[in-house]
Amino acid sequence: KELAAVVKDFAAARLPDYMVPSAVVALDELPLNANGKVDRAALPAPEYEGGSGRAPADLREELLCAAFAQVLGVESVGVDDDFFALGGHSLLAVRLISRIRVVLGEEVEIRALFQARTPARLAAHLTTTRSGQARPALTSIAERPERVPLSFGQQRLWFLAQLEGPSPTYNIPTVLPLAADVDRDALGGALRDVIGRHEVLRTTFPEVDGEPYQQVTPIEELAWDLESVDLTGASPDEVAAAIGERAGYGFDLTAELPVRGWLLEIDAERCVLVLVVHHIAGDGWSMGPLARDLSVAYAARCEGRLPEWAPLPVQYADYALWQQELLGDEDDPDSLISRQVDYWRAALAGSPEELELPFDHPRPAVAGHRGHVSERRVSAEVHARLLDVARAEGVTVFMVLQAALAVLLSRLGAGRDIPIGSAVAGRMDEGLDDVVGFFVNTLVIRTDLTGDPTFRDVLARVRERNLEALAHQDVPFERLVEELSPSRSLARHPLFQVMLTLQNLESKPVGLPRPKTTLPAPAGAPATTVSKFDLDVTAGEWHDEQGAPAGLRVVVRTATDVFEAASAAAMADRWIRVLEQLVAAPELRLHAVDVLTEPEHQQVVAAWNDTAAAVPGDSVLGLFEAQVRRAPDVVAVRCEDVVFTYGELDARANRLARYLMARGVGVESRVALCLPRGVDMVAALLGVWKAGAAYVPVDPEYPAERVAYLLADSGAGCVLAQRESAGRLLADVSDVEVVWLDDAATVVEVDARSDAVVRDAERGGGVLGSMLA
Repeated sequence: KELAAVVKDFAAARLPDYMVPSAVVALDELPLNANGKVDRAALPAPEYEGGSGRAPADLREELLCAAFAQVLGVESVGVDDDFFALGGHSLLAVRLISRIRVVLGEEVEIRALFQARTPARLAAHLTTTRSGQARPALTSIAERPERVPLSFGQQRLWFLAQLEGPSPTYNIPTVLPLAADVDRDALGGALRDVIGRHEVLRTTFPEVDGEPYQQVTPIEELAWDLESVDLTGASPDEVAAAIGERAGYGFDLTAELPVRGWLLEIDAERCVLVLVVHHIAGDGWSMGPLARDLSVAYAARCEGRLPEWAPLPVQYADYALWQQELLGDEDDPDSLISRQVDYWRAALAGSPEELELPFDHPRPAVAGHRGHVSERRVSAEVHARLLDVARAEGVTVFMVLQAALAVLLSRLGAGRDIPIGSAVAGRMDEGLDDVVGFFVNTLVIRTDLTGDPTFRDVLARVRERNLEALAHQDVPFERLVEELSPSRSLARHPLFQVMLTLQNLESKPVGLPRPKTTLPAPAGAPATTVSKFDLDVTAGEWHDEQGAPAGLRVVVRTATDVFEAASAAAMADRWIRVLEQLVAAPELRLHAVDVLTEPEHQQVVAAWNDTAAAVPGDSVLGLFEAQVRRAPDVVAVRCEDVVFTYGELDARANRLARYLMARGVGVESRVALCLPRGVDMVAALLGVWKAGAAYVPVDPEYPAERVAYLLADSGAGCVLAQRESAGRLLADVSDVEVVWLDDAATVVEVDARSDAVVRDAERGGGVLGSMLA
């Protein structure tokens, strides 16, 4: 331990805080593998001992140590223990700030926590820096207004529900296999208890004069029951269809409660609970307290009593009122919402409204909100390297994943400015920890990839953007959309179309009887799911019993509107491949990141560039005339409102060829084409070939000197042009004959020619593939 302290002190004197090792392990020698390299798997895991080091020097340090320990879920934390080394991440950082606000009455910026990561350093920061006044605490409101407004997040969901009608897009379904001997009366009563405990689950959202409000149903008037469905004898496919039908239930938010439940009776051993909560009344975090409360209530009901739990400090309606007070008046430039909107307006200025991804299909006018799903596993070795890189660069796991995803999208053609959506819990007050409701907020975080940066550089940029975004996370995304007024479309999500989520919420099983055997999987088509975005990536960390990294679970959803099912799997594979490269070599530059598989490399480098491929013996002109014979009525060329079939284009070219031959154009002579892009250019090109000549392209936008040089150097015998586009350009040309194709006399003379196929005898020989074109 003395040696470890010496090493850490040595590093601390020379490195930034976030680069100082969080643990030091002394070894007599490094374990080597058969190749003489360090055997990483044989290295002992460092032991992080909370509570080590000196005692707190004052009350502030003592309170901070206690706050660290409470949020991290450990017995004790020493004054020199690193918050992030003990398992902290962005979500826990927000909870720690909320706890400090309560115990010290001081406001801490999240950037300060990333820079002062120990209780001692944070206490010193608070002593030397004038911290902001703590925001008002969230408390229960005894006298509410007659109509409680919706929270900002609820307002958008309510609006979408009115616009789209009942839809499963914003459902949160929970499917829980249970043993058949589950006490049905106790389960139904427990669910009613939970709905009674959390007001938002018994709230409807009617409107008056176009303004929605929260109408809480009194417990004594609660009309809610767990519905029983008999599926005895149903096949796995039929069971899956029944579950899917209920998970896709469409809520009428103005008239019915935002929660429904069904108990599907499968056989003598198994049943399935399907519980669906609309997003307007819940989020991912809410599933934790909901599960805990259901477990407590079920156990109590089985014993014939009511559940005993501490009253919730606040309800969702209290939060909605507090949120409006906290954010303040939008017309007040000093209000919290005004200051944060100003930040986002600057941060998102010039951000691409639609990210160009490698779509398989054109985007439809209205998004279908369905998605293909693909799951993958990242190895424990890569997970460990990812954590090493995160600690070395002073970033979180999420920041590493975001940077790698941005690099992948850029390499796939999305550009150098990559906006990615990120969900934050939105529970900025610890009083909300056990409350069910819709608190989650969405941040838009841009990744700047200009200048061919190394991955280490990208991580530094991502770190800054994330810290700034987290410091301005109070303004609801829905309000931000209204303020920034991007081009609105039902075809895509506003401000970003790619979402990244790191699932780091602790999951605990519900205390209900579980079946001994699982349900057989249906033999249906590939899985599809709800998808609100073009690309939705979710990752979750696994750890073994000792807390060591055990890998990542990756779920990729791609919208069926624009992607085929195989694209979800390909996107997941490419992201993992990019992640493996970047955590192994953080110095790798953007241009060097490889997104192709080995078979794809072979296809691009060898197959597509194989010069030994068979080449038709005929000329291009011969191939065109063969197509005319095969499909004369098929459209050959289209320019705005002008459309020519192969037959019509061939006839026009034949007439022009005979016109040119009559003026002396022959085999391998040169004819300049000074024509704008369009049907006339294509017909003229073919007409020159049919006359046996070669064409010389001359852009009408060129300067006159450049055109004169081209005509003289190429030896063109004549120029085909239009007065409208090249009249002034060719006015002084005297050495070369100019044929104005838009002159009435020329049109009459060309149209008088035969449109039959030009024979070899007419032009004095055949048009061969070896001739000048």
